[in-house]
Amino acid sequence: MATVATHRPSKAIVSLEAIKHNIQHERQRLSKETALWAVVKADAYGHGLLPVAEAAREAHVDGFCVAYIDEAISLRQAEFHELILVLGVTDPERSVLLAANLGISLTVASLDWLKQAADLLEPRQLKLKIHLAVDTGMGRIGVTNEEELQACCDFLNAHDCFIKEGLFTHFSTADEKDTHYFEQQQRMFIKLVHSVQDEFTYVHTANTATALWHDAWHSNAVRFGIGMYGMNPSGNALSVPYPLEPAMRIETEIMFVKQLSKGHSISYGATYTTEHNEWIATLPLGYADGIVRRYTGFELLVDGYRCPIVGRVCMDQLMIRLPHYYPVGTKVVVIGESNDLINTFEMAADHVGTINYELTCLLGERLERVYE
Repeated sequence: MATVATHRPSKAIVSLEAIKHNIQHERQRLSKETALWAVVKADAYGHGLLPVAEAAREAHVDGFCVAYIDEAISLRQAEFHELILVLGVTDPERSVLLAANLGISLTVASLDWLKQAADLLEPRQLKLKIHLAVDTGMGRIGVTNEEELQACCDFLNAHDCFIKEGLFTHFSTADEKDTHYFEQQQRMFIKLVHSVQDEFTYVHTANTATALWHDAWHSNAVRFGIGMYGMNPSGNALSVPYPLEPAMRIETEIMFVKQLSKGHSISYGATYTTEHNEWIATLPLGYADGIVRRYTGFELLVDGYRCPIVGRVCMDQLMIRLPHYYPVGTKVVVIGESNDLINTFEMAADHVGTINYELTCLLGERLERVYE
């Protein structure tokens, strides 16, 4: 485990009130019969699993979604008694008995998985809550045709060690303007579900994007992920139907500053050379914190000025060009607001060439999270 760097000024500041605000706004859009589950996988998208889960619980979510059983166990150990669904496929030998004993819900993606699970559960007279995954076009996990789906349902009905808690799919283009493929997945889901008569407590198709732009299509439970953290799942392609409050900002301070004369190169590879006398500030933040080298050229905020990262981002430090002298200790905003200027993860993602999700998940453990 990385050592958290608490004795430097670089911080990721997480607003738990913003997370509650975003959950409450989504809740208001849903019917009373529709459950709202907070997706807190990947350390709550880099925001911190347990603090975010506690804020979500205070905002009255009905359950949680995680990627791995270890995340689910962490929640149970912290006295979270709500529904917890592991969205990824797990190894039955490593997960089934743990999940059954802890009341954790597991994803089923094949008949073979069910057979292995039954062999473990039945001798011990344990019951396992399962959610059957249907692959309608994501190409990731889940059954892909009527025969596979019917075989799984038949097996579930023949073995009372399983509790049929959920049936679900995942849309791959719900956050895009072109709805052609989304509608194709919808048709596939309807076809597959109508091919069996089994009833599940929850049928859920809605991730954040589906919930925002497609009325939580065919779901009595919504898996609320990136929207909970105040980020638009489409980047800037689609406008969100209600204001999302960003839950995280990243701030640091100038740790060293000097004026370099014209012709002075900066950082590894000498990729940047001053064109005239320039004030260069060094910041205690680098790619080991998740500020990857592709951030080079991205403008950070100092006292209402945009100051570009110059030279390659180092493991532990990066350099910016100042408009004029600022002393050591001056605040620098990586993501957040400075006077009338703002940097968002969407803006950073556009610069880096990725999505906002990835940037928050990349943030290293040693970057201290501060909660407010």
